[in-house]
Amino acid sequence: MTNFPAAVSIEPLGDGAAVVAFDIGGTDIKAALFDASGAMLGLTRVPTPHRGVHTVDAVMQEIADLTAGFATDFPLVQPLAVGLIAPGIVDDDQGIGIRAANLQWADAPFKHLAEKRLGMPASFSHDVRAAGEAEFRLGAARPYRDVAVVVIGTGIAASLFIGGRAHSAGGYAGELGHAIIDPAGELCACGSTGCLETIASAGAIVRRYERATGTKMPGAKEIIERAVDGDPQAQSIWNDALDALALSIAQLAAVLAPEAIVIGGGLAQAGAALLIPLRTRVDNLLSFQRKPVVVAASIGENAGLLGASLHARAAAVAAGAAQ
Repeated sequence: MTNFPAAVSIEPLGDGAAVVAFDIGGTDIKAALFDASGAMLGLTRVPTPHRGVHTVDAVMQEIADLTAGFATDFPLVQPLAVGLIAPGIVDDDQGIGIRAANLQWADAPFKHLAEKRLGMPASFSHDVRAAGEAEFRLGAARPYRDVAVVVIGTGIAASLFIGGRAHSAGGYAGELGHAIIDPAGELCACGSTGCLETIASAGAIVRRYERATGTKMPGAKEIIERAVDGDPQAQSIWNDALDALALSIAQLAAVLAPEAIVIGGGLAQAGAALLIPLRTRVDNLLSFQRKPVVVAASIGENAGLLGASLHARAAAVAAGAAQ
C-alpha cells in the first residue's frame, strides 16, 4: 500500500505587488484585491453577464466596474497588475480564451483587452491551472515536483506540473474530464462519447441518480451521503464514479508518473468517502508504475483567485511594474 503524507499547511501569499484578481465562471465572477502583504481584500461575487457574441465586452465592463469599486473602497491599495482566469481552452502564454462554449466566446484576447481597459499589466489563465498553481506554490502540492492537481466539480480538469514546471501545451493539456473512459457510454457535451465527466463529475452523479430513481437531488453531496448510508442505487452510481476516477488516475500514473494526485473542487468535500476508496482503487490498478499518493487540496474555494494573483504578480514583475 502507498504511504500517505501528513496534511500540508497552507503558506500565505506573502509580500509582493498589490494586484486585483478575477475568476470568471459560467455563473459568477469572483473578484478580490490583494495588497502588498498578500492579504485578500473585498472578496466579491457578481453574476457573470451572458450577452451572446457580446459576452466578452460585458465581462470586461464588469471587471472595469469592480476594479473601480476596489479603488473607492481601498484607496490606499494601488494594484500594479490584474490576473484573470476562466474555464474552457485557454492559452495562458498568449492570454487568449481559445474556446469557452458555455460563455460563448472564441479566440478572445483577454490579456490584451484587460491591459488596454485597466492600464496595467495583465495575465489570463485557465481557472484549474490557476488553482493548481496555488496548490503547487502554497498548498498540498507544494512538496512535489511531478504532480497533478485534479479539480472535480461540475466538470473535471487537471493542472499538471512536470519537473516543477507547469505543463499547459498551448491550453490543451489537463482536460482529464474529456479523457474517454467508456467508448460505449453517454454522449458528452463536448461531442465525444464516454468522457470521464459523464460518469464522475458532480453534475453526472446527480443526473445519473435522478434518472435512475426519479428523485430530484440538490447535489452530489447528498447522493454520496445516501451511498454511505446504504442506498443501493447511490452506492452503484458512486462506485461507478470512483472506478472511473481511479482509471483516469492510473492512466496518468502510467504516462506521467506523478508523485501525487491532489484532489480539489466541490466533490473533494466528500473527504474520506472519496479519498479512502479512491486510494485503494488506484493502488489496485497499478503494478510496476510509480504509485502516486492521493491527497486532498488544502486551499479551498478561493484557490483560483490565489492562482490568478500569483500570475498577476508575475505579470507585474515581467513588465517592471513591481520594481
